[in-house]
Amino acid sequence: MERRNFLRLSAASTGAAALTTFGAAGPGFAARRRSGPLRVQILMFDGVEEQDVVGPVAVLGHAGHQGGQVQVTTARFGGPGEVAGTFGTKFAVPATWNPEAADLLIVPGGGYAMKDGPGVNAVIKNKALLRSLGQAHRTGVLIAGVCTGVMVLAAAGLTKGRPCTTHHLAKADLATQGAQVIDARVVDDGDLITAGGVTSGLDLALWLVTRELGATVAIGVESVLEYEQRGAVWRRS
Repeated sequence: MERRNFLRLSAASTGAAALTTFGAAGPGFAARRRSGPLRVQILMFDGVEEQDVVGPVAVLGHAGHQGGQVQVTTARFGGPGEVAGTFGTKFAVPATWNPEAADLLIVPGGGYAMKDGPGVNAVIKNKALLRSLGQAHRTGVLIAGVCTGVMVLAAAGLTKGRPCTTHHLAKADLATQGAQVIDARVVDDGDLITAGGVTSGLDLALWLVTRELGATVAIGVESVLEYEQRGAVWRRS
């Protein structure tokens, strides 16, 4: 409850205005301004961890019900279709992966321990998809990674030299690829936001709501979900 009281005070002091630019950014990042809804695409693929998807979808969906201006789309590289999650859940994906049409891209994780199976390791081998992430980042799209989805961002060259986090079992691999690994639930480095842990999609999404849509909306989402954002958020000072 102390956190919610802090959010309420923050909302009262700032008017809870939605941000129109992203925060402090990494090298070479040109902030993209927006005046309309926050357009979010969540990457879907075979082997995706269900919780990594459902958490952000629920949080951002409820943000819309709480007055936040947000549009959330699940998208598949190569076109609409069905994907199967880590535990066999079938997702009907309605949209084609189109990073240039988004303000925020969320890359979930899943299946990292299965090196030859479906999941993030198969995504990492998709060079065209990795190039699309890099291009989107260069044009000012905010990139977020949930759990081992951060390893896809690493393969796209987005985490080298950057503060970030991932699932604890993948942190050594992330560090080997040149990232500055931070032991925090959520790491916000401006244009690159990452979260560590299977349930961290909830916390990453709540932080994004607070940052991009305002504390008042975040309070409303937490009340409906009966869940408060947990863990520390590391943010570049």
